[in-house]
Amino acid sequence: MSGSLNPTALARLMGKWNSGALPAYRELADVVRLLVMDGRIPLDVALPSERALAQTLGLSRTTVTAAYASLREQGFLTAGQGSRGRTCIPHRTAPVSAPGLAVPDGLLDLAYASLPAAGEVVHRAFADALTELPALLPGFGYDAVGVPALREAIAEKYTAEGVPTSAGQILVTSGAQHALNIVLRTLAAKQDRVLVEHPTYPNALDAIRSAGCKPVPVALPAGTSPAWDIDAMVATMNQQRPAMAYLVPDFHNPTGRIMSDLQRRRLVRAAASSGTVLVVDETLRGLNLDDVRTAPMSAFSPAVVSIGSLSKSHWAGLRTGWIRADEALIARFIATRTVMDLGGPVVEQLAAARLVRSFAEPLDARLEELRHNRESLLGLLAEHLPEWEAERPRGGLTVWCRLPSPCSTALTVLAPDFGLRLAAGPRFGAGGAFEHYLRVPYTLPPEQLEFAVRALRAAQDKLDASPHLRRTLKTGRPPVVAVA
Repeated sequence: MSGSLNPTALARLMGKWNSGALPAYRELADVVRLLVMDGRIPLDVALPSERALAQTLGLSRTTVTAAYASLREQGFLTAGQGSRGRTCIPHRTAPVSAPGLAVPDGLLDLAYASLPAAGEVVHRAFADALTELPALLPGFGYDAVGVPALREAIAEKYTAEGVPTSAGQILVTSGAQHALNIVLRTLAAKQDRVLVEHPTYPNALDAIRSAGCKPVPVALPAGTSPAWDIDAMVATMNQQRPAMAYLVPDFHNPTGRIMSDLQRRRLVRAAASSGTVLVVDETLRGLNLDDVRTAPMSAFSPAVVSIGSLSKSHWAGLRTGWIRADEALIARFIATRTVMDLGGPVVEQLAAARLVRSFAEPLDARLEELRHNRESLLGLLAEHLPEWEAERPRGGLTVWCRLPSPCSTALTVLAPDFGLRLAAGPRFGAGGAFEHYLRVPYTLPPEQLEFAVRALRAAQDKLDASPHLRRTLKTGRPPVVAVA
């Protein structure tokens, strides 16, 4: 996706970049390179002209010219025409527009939080699905709404949780991200505002921007009580009138917090009065480690749009998600969906129907394992990185850590030297926020978590011993890829 970056926007992303430890052109080139590698400056984007950036930063044009020349030598800026080179990654061998989630050999992955399949349960569901497939083979195989058995199973699950639901209120999608894209393209026009928690799920921010909408971040409180700043959210709805709000109230990604019923009720009332559609992501709701009792957001209003998935609870390889809404909205979502694709794979949906009907079957063992992993990670962080402030999650898959200095991007770039792949804190926010934070998943077994924390300790020590590394790390590190 090509475009250009104006000098004011670039200056805002750079923050306080000029420490004086190195020549200004070196520090300027290094901070731009780190922003490109962290994904905060997209690829194939034209940087500001030398003259414009020099004027904005109060530098000589010679300094900016030297910085751009350095970026070109390192392979992070194309030659371009004149001074308007475009951002790139050196020596790439695959299209940069589709980075994928593959982990480079030899690296332990902490960039995304996902579990392996729930073993025998998922295998058995697919085996059973194959026995049901012959009944569907005479049909064309295109179904933009979803296999009836799966829609009915999802509806029954909501009804059992206290939210009466019919199959007509369910649209099956190819995962939660697909569901969000359908919702965005139906409910929000270009330039519309979309309220989001800050921090939030990075792929949701990407989807909002891709739809041409403007994310409106509302910060989560620094402490865990209250877990959400509902007053700020209500004020934002009343003042800015966002078209929709994307929220993760159930074991929030990345913090692991859960919203109380009282807070849910207040948000629903505020959304109704402001005309904002509440879109809630419930993909982590089943990973309730502390047995916290809350009602689904849709229990408080039929206007709530709910997004769900089996990716976190059972297996991401199913690529099966859903949207729950009133039937009039579902009809609009279907119309939007048919210009994006014509339906999901049938066998996966048949298997998913089996898993939804016995949703809790693999969870007892899975939750016990996650509780053990969580305690192991929190203990390791306290032992080896006591200066990091780790927020204890109530559920979900990740720990949100506050770092002693704004070094998240630098740690991310340095981490492969120590056998890790990370997702920098700014991936979870807008405008370059969260350099003081890092998300660490506890989806790995304790022995791998110990390796990861010791590697983080070593990377932190290297940064502490050589602060200039935050701006002068060697080139050739792999770029940050997609986060889940």
